[in-house]
Amino acid sequence: MSAIEVFGIPRARVARERVARELVARLRVRPMAARATFFDDNGPKGGAAIRCALTMRLPHAPTVRVEHTAEVTRLAFDGALGKLERQLLYRRRRARDSRRRPKKYFAARLAY
Repeated sequence: MSAIEVFGIPRARVARERVARELVARLRVRPMAARATFFDDNGPKGGAAIRCALTMRLPHAPTVRVEHTAEVTRLAFDGALGKLERQLLYRRRRARDSRRRPKKYFAARLAY
């Protein structure tokens, strides 16, 4: 089982559970560790100031970190999760394409 940590949401057990549940449910990969951190950039001034930073450690891959800023915690998390999904999809496609590409000696052997 992976360890999912949520920081920056005080007294919001439901929000913490939603973050942990969606990190596992929406992503097709099981992380070794995941951290969701929420920051209030402006403090009590208001505005688009809630930043969500998602960091995931994956097996046999480098760590992935994305951020998104919005007015509300939920929107910041949804935006960061969307960015994380796109980043993981990009890495998955890139790894698949590099495996499928014929290597130099394989192509040379087919030419003869």
